[in-house]
Amino acid sequence: MNVFWFIPTHGDSRYLGTSDGARSASFDYFRQVAVAADTLGYDGVLLPTGRSCEDAWVVASSLIGATQKLKFLVAIRPGLSSPALAARMAATFDRLSNGRLLINVVTGGDTRELEGDGLFSSHDERYEITDEFLHVWRQILEASHRKESIDFIGKHLTSKGGKSLYPPVQRPHPPLWFGGSSPAAHGIAANHIDTYLTWGEPLEDVEKKVVDIRKRAADQGRTIKFGIRMHSIVRETADEAWAAADKLISRLDDKTIERAQASFAKMDSEGQRRMAALHGGRRDKLEVAPNLWAGVGLVRGGAGTALVGNPEQVAARMKEYAELGIDTFIMSGYPHLEESYRFAELVFPLLPRARREQIAGPLSGPFGEIIGNHYVPEASQS
Repeated sequence: MNVFWFIPTHGDSRYLGTSDGARSASFDYFRQVAVAADTLGYDGVLLPTGRSCEDAWVVASSLIGATQKLKFLVAIRPGLSSPALAARMAATFDRLSNGRLLINVVTGGDTRELEGDGLFSSHDERYEITDEFLHVWRQILEASHRKESIDFIGKHLTSKGGKSLYPPVQRPHPPLWFGGSSPAAHGIAANHIDTYLTWGEPLEDVEKKVVDIRKRAADQGRTIKFGIRMHSIVRETADEAWAAADKLISRLDDKTIERAQASFAKMDSEGQRRMAALHGGRRDKLEVAPNLWAGVGLVRGGAGTALVGNPEQVAARMKEYAELGIDTFIMSGYPHLEESYRFAELVFPLLPRARREQIAGPLSGPFGEIIGNHYVPEASQS
């Protein structure tokens, strides 16, 4: 089981939907979270993308030297950049990080944001662009290992002599990750993607996605891995965890929820529609499955659910998803620095993880602070 954490490039907070207790999006804070994730044994970090946060590529690049083993899941945006440029950026990052890059393919579902960035294509057209983009991107990086160029003529994109002089460390290219809930998105996953990502939905809904995409991939002669993106609120007892969940939205007013839900409703994202349908904007319908809480989605776009409970409950729910075929969990919590420690300390020991032995260290000895708390040094005899 692989467990990733999250770099909050939009900023961080103790209370959703309010600036109370907020932390600014600063390099020092990003570095703190990244170093914590690396030191604690998380396998990687996800960096979000879009106009509401700092640029993922710039932030991830700035964190290469601050980390040692941490992988970076960074977005490419078909339609917003050329596939050749994106391929060269990926190759450079992969070389500079010694093979620690993962690619998150984000087609996008917020039409207002996309139009602000100059993309005016419909939902299905964007997935057509994504398909062609990935054909070019993959071919350029595959050809880079042979010092060759590629030609491609499609409906939306054309490349003549596309080339990357410097190949990536990972062969044939850094792994492609992708999330999307529409039939068009499932087709992209089956044809191109190494790991399909779903947001945290009830088990039966996630299973349907896994079954459909696995079949589509098999029809193409491919196999695919699966991951899930959700938040966590874990405490030593279940009562403490649910109290923390309530506290997280305790300063959130109804008007803010209404504005957020109205904004989400304007998107043409099937995944966002599914997130909103879990709670319908109501505070009294937030536990949508055992230990699965949809309170984050009242005001946060994208991943809107959290696993809530004591360590044993959270680990048990994760293992249930793993039984469906999920092998990577991208978690986060508010605030992200403290919650990265809490999750690692409470949940990691209960999970079958490859990096467990790497983060084990010596226990504190019987001296130092422990003794200092009980014995006051005697006055000097000299």
